[in-house]
Amino acid sequence: MVLKKENILIVDDDINILELLQRHLHTWGYHVYKAISVREAVNILKDNTINLLITDLKMPEIDGFELIKFVSEHYPKLPKLIVTGYPSVQDSLSAIKSGVAEYLTKPFTKNELKLAVDKSLASNPTFQKISQKEAPKENTSYGEIIGASQKITAVIEIIKRVKNNKATIFINGESGTGKELVALAIHYQGKFSRAPFIVVNCGAIPENLLESELFGYVKGAFTGADNDRNGFFQASNGGTIFLDEIGNASLAVQSRLLRVLQEKKVMKVGSQKTEDIDVRIISATNSDLKELINKNLFREDLYYRLTVVEINVAPLRERKEDIPLLVDKFLFKYGIEYKDRYVKISPEALEILQRHDWPGNIRELENILQHAVIMCDTNIEVSHLPNHLKYNIDFSTSALLSLKEMEKQYIQKVLNATNNNKTKAAKILQIDRKTIRQKLSE
Repeated sequence: MVLKKENILIVDDDINILELLQRHLHTWGYHVYKAISVREAVNILKDNTINLLITDLKMPEIDGFELIKFVSEHYPKLPKLIVTGYPSVQDSLSAIKSGVAEYLTKPFTKNELKLAVDKSLASNPTFQKISQKEAPKENTSYGEIIGASQKITAVIEIIKRVKNNKATIFINGESGTGKELVALAIHYQGKFSRAPFIVVNCGAIPENLLESELFGYVKGAFTGADNDRNGFFQASNGGTIFLDEIGNASLAVQSRLLRVLQEKKVMKVGSQKTEDIDVRIISATNSDLKELINKNLFREDLYYRLTVVEINVAPLRERKEDIPLLVDKFLFKYGIEYKDRYVKISPEALEILQRHDWPGNIRELENILQHAVIMCDTNIEVSHLPNHLKYNIDFSTSALLSLKEMEKQYIQKVLNATNNNKTKAAKILQIDRKTIRQKLSE
């Protein structure tokens, strides 16, 4: 299978149709995003570069035409393909007026879908030129993980070893290092990729709700429990559940998680009946679980159950050789989104990015580049970067120098970084050579 650049978003409230479409599109080498509602689709569009939208029309709450209207207003060059089981002349006319490239009626054959996808993508030749000729060349990528450093290569090697079994995996790393991308790669690069993948942020769900959200509940278990309801574990049966920020789980939830790991069974809140479960558990945290164990805030027996395989994701400051690859990825993503083209970065600006220690890791880098793409007219220059990066300012009390002394130290730092190349230093400082000579003489 030849991997393509195109990302395709499919939207349908019918899980079977989603899986059918995903299976065919994966066969043809496309990267697929799935959504079961318009709200979920809009969030995916905001966070990712999508090259084709495939959507149903008849969906609960918000229908497909509202999604098409949103896309036409915010992503006018994004091709749109309708797949519907309720065709009508009025819908066809409305679709044409909304700029829909193709209209496919269920049931359809695999060949009909392939032809519709090809025609839809071909409807935007400008984007085809960009994606094929100007897209950045990635030295190393695995799923959504980008990097060529030894530390990221080691992570990818572990992923390849665990992706086809259901060993319990623990991902450790600072905030913003891409722990969820590692979990996604484990699931979607392996043989269980067609099974559910459920993400649970244990830090975002109130403690009193986390237990019922994870394991479900029966009618009457508590006030407001009007019906039986499955939890995240039942929803992910056969696939993977990713428990992010596991360190925030209460001791009561930890106790029930331990039981799930030991017995492969879950029990809904308010029930005495257990249900068999076949789920791969991946957990992650940016907390020090051993420190939490010492403070009696995390169960030691659960820790050892969760860490059958441990993956440590290095902070960006320890793999700075990956920065140019990550910069290419984000400039392509946001360049297409905001400028309809691949935005480039000047060598001076890239050099500044590589000098920074990135306490916010990849998330910080992505946010800065997104801002820079919005602010630049053509390509990203030093002037489009935040001041704290340009001047590498230390705000500690020991660094409270006069403005003149700070300027002197910064000019010297830039000259040292450029091997005393005054032309290059002048570009970074955004002054001419005459001014830099004057500053040096002073």
